[in-house]
This record gives sequence, structure tokens and C-alpha cells, in this order.
Amino acid sequence: MSVWPAWEVREGGDSTAWFQVRLAFTDGARVDALAVVGGGCVSLEDVRAQPALSLDDLAVLAEWIEEPLFEACGATGDPGAEGEESGSGRRARPSWPRGIEGRWLVAQEYRAAQEEGVDPVLAVMCATGHSRRKSLRMISQARDAGFLTPRHARR
Repeated sequence: MSVWPAWEVREGGDSTAWFQVRLAFTDGARVDALAVVGGGCVSLEDVRAQPALSLDDLAVLAEWIEEPLFEACGATGDPGAEGEESGSGRRARPSWPRGIEGRWLVAQEYRAAQEEGVDPVLAVMCATGHSRRKSLRMISQARDAGFLTPRHARR
């Protein structure tokens, strides 16, 4: 995946920046997008994919490009992207630790929800702010790390 600045418009103290985003997959598939960052918001202006994206893939496109896009925004010094310094966070979801600590916390949330008798996947979704698909992936990673029991008995 690659992200590079296309152009930037500054007016007064505000700026709006456009970024080209390209995802290239090993099977030859490719997604090109034009993302706009301004006023603490990120939006996609144009998406082209070869072969065409399914609705499910289009729904998770934002997750695929979110982190590299924010890294590129920070590199350009865009004040809208550096919301942590202004106190208005650049993300809608809370910060969640990565790696082993994140997996351990996912397992804690999952077990606490089970004990309370509520949907554990929904509890992980609420805690992390991620989609159901991403939360299921995080739960699976916590299982693989040994923090949760295996889902199915192995034979």
C-alpha cells in the first residue's frame, strides 16, 4: 500500500489536503483512491478498483487505508490530522493498544461480557470502536495468543 500527497490548499489557518492511495494485492488486483483530509475529516472522492470491489470490500476500504493515510497526514503537518495536540482527537474511536497488550485487553473485555451475559463480540466492538469484522479478527488473535480458550474442540 502506498499513500502520497496530491495537492494541498491553505486558506487562513485551515488547510485541505488530497492524497492518492494505492493498494496492490499479490493476485494482481488493485485499488486506487483519492482521499481528502480537512477540518479533522477524511473522505474519499474517487475509488477505482480492478477488478471491481464487492459491497463488503467497499465497506472495509476505510479500515484498509485509515492508518497509512493518517501517517501521511501527520507527515505533511496538516493541523486537521494532528488533532491530538488541539484536544479533539483525529479518530472517532478510542485509541487501542497494539500487539500483545491489545490482545490481552480484548480477552479481558470478551470474558467480562460473557460473565455479564451480554454479547462478547459487541462488547469488544464497543471497547475498541472497530467494526464487527475487525473485532472478530482481534478476538481470533487473542485466542491464537492463548488468552482465550479455543473456539472449537480440536480432534
